[in-house]
Amino acid sequence: MLVLFIILTTIPLIAVGLVAYQKSYTSISSHSKAASMLQADTLGRNIDNLFTDTERLLELSKNPQVIHFLFSQSETYQEAKEILQTFALYRDTYKYEDVMNISFINLYGKGISERKGVFQSNINPLRNPHFQLLTQYPDSVLRVPPAMTSGFDRVDGFTYPDQGVISIIAAVKQRITHEVIGFIIIDLDDSFFKEFGENVSIGKTGFFCILDQENHPIYVPSAGRQDLNILTSTNFSTPEWSSRNSFVLNTKGQPWFVVYTPSLTTGWKVVGLAPLQEVVSEANRIRQLIIVSVVLSIVFVIIIHFFLTRKLTQPIQLLQHKMRLTASGYLEAKVKPSGNDEIADLGQSFNIMVEKIKGLLEQSIREQKLLQKAELRTLQAQINPHFLYNTLDSIVWLAEANKNDSVIHLVKALSQFFRLSLNKGRDWVMIRTELAHAQSYLTIQQMRYRDILEYQIQVEPELQEYPILNMTLQPLIENAIYHGIKNKRGKGLITVSGYAEGHSSVVLTVTDNGIGISAERLAHLRNQLNQPAQVEESDLTEGGFGLLNVHQRLRLYFGEEYGLQLDSTAGEWTTISVRIPKNKGA
Repeated sequence: MLVLFIILTTIPLIAVGLVAYQKSYTSISSHSKAASMLQADTLGRNIDNLFTDTERLLELSKNPQVIHFLFSQSETYQEAKEILQTFALYRDTYKYEDVMNISFINLYGKGISERKGVFQSNINPLRNPHFQLLTQYPDSVLRVPPAMTSGFDRVDGFTYPDQGVISIIAAVKQRITHEVIGFIIIDLDDSFFKEFGENVSIGKTGFFCILDQENHPIYVPSAGRQDLNILTSTNFSTPEWSSRNSFVLNTKGQPWFVVYTPSLTTGWKVVGLAPLQEVVSEANRIRQLIIVSVVLSIVFVIIIHFFLTRKLTQPIQLLQHKMRLTASGYLEAKVKPSGNDEIADLGQSFNIMVEKIKGLLEQSIREQKLLQKAELRTLQAQINPHFLYNTLDSIVWLAEANKNDSVIHLVKALSQFFRLSLNKGRDWVMIRTELAHAQSYLTIQQMRYRDILEYQIQVEPELQEYPILNMTLQPLIENAIYHGIKNKRGKGLITVSGYAEGHSSVVLTVTDNGIGISAERLAHLRNQLNQPAQVEESDLTEGGFGLLNVHQRLRLYFGEEYGLQLDSTAGEWTTISVRIPKNKGA
């Protein structure tokens, strides 16, 4: 009976073991290959995303100031400063942490860069083979890997002896004739590849590397340099390498598992290599476990059954618990996988999914902020048509009265007002420019309301060198005229002044001696400014684009501690204070 029991127990276990081994081998091998392919795809996508984001900087080549700098034979300090400020603006907007330097150079060797400023190269740019290629194909974008950037003379004079650099090079074309007038060079730190290659592996000794279009290694981690001959002996340029795939490479020694995927942006290839035995090691361990289980099954079948059941169900229950937490909105729920089986891989995939969800949420928040900025810029661009109509009526009236000097004075003020309002589409101006814009507006209004309006501008010269958002003071002055001075009997006075508040802030004030604001209305307006999300569109929108929009713009760009402050005494005066940071680098 014992023999029969052993035979009846062993034969089914052996049969089940063989089937289970085959299934497990296939499943785990496929899962390991899929995980390796996922890692390769992740690196490929990260490379594409890195270059796609970085190549937004190529938009600088269309900047009129840059084109003028490259096209002209001379430049001013202000032009160079504005170009460098444009570089800084792009960096602040897109947060380029891996970009080491941005350079422009024309065909005669004159250039400008973040690190060196304006320079004159001693090397003829057209001797550079990359620039020669771009003159023939001006619409191309070259991505030069570290091995090639170290092998040619850099026309901008920079070298990076301790760092690997990937250079993105494109031609700068004249906007009308599309003639090549220079080149843009973006130097990118290759530490991204090193971090991935040193931290991510296939199996125990496998590694990922990156090859260029000519099958030359761009990056090989230190763990894989002894196996570099496998890369050089394999033809990765055949047509089947145009898409992602994996296969087993048989060599004179041990077989290797190879996984690869192309980068759609650069044309480079992400290649992962590992000994095949390491990839299927988990399947081999399962085979050994099955053999031991068959031997011990006669005595410990019940214990083994209980152990296996507990080993399989507990990680699944833990994973189920974490999934329910995530479904409830708690995105910090993480699984701590132990081992290398499929449950551990599932837990790791779950962690990656949660991180990607968090990343998408953060991206959505950033896009909403950018959308807010775009909407506020649209509001800023709206100019009150009634102000323009009334000013043109005043010009007609003065012309009919043969007051030519007054017509000239008013037209000049109107021209300067609109020129400073547009500001070439830029958000930032110096305080002195904003004061000039305000004075042009006051000059126009004083011509219209000659009998009731006077003004004073009293701001110290040293305070006028700090940056401020364009179109900040004009809406406040407009509010003072239409809601303070215009309803007052007798002569009205508007005073624009400013002072430094400590070492961190600048405060500009617009004061009028108009009808003031009642205590109840003042309290209501202050409450609405502190809670702008609850303000109705018609509540604070007075003339132009209103106090609320100015307050929202200041808070959006500088933070909650900056913005507008209202003070008033009914029947006597009203003061609107603008607080901005004292920052000459804005």
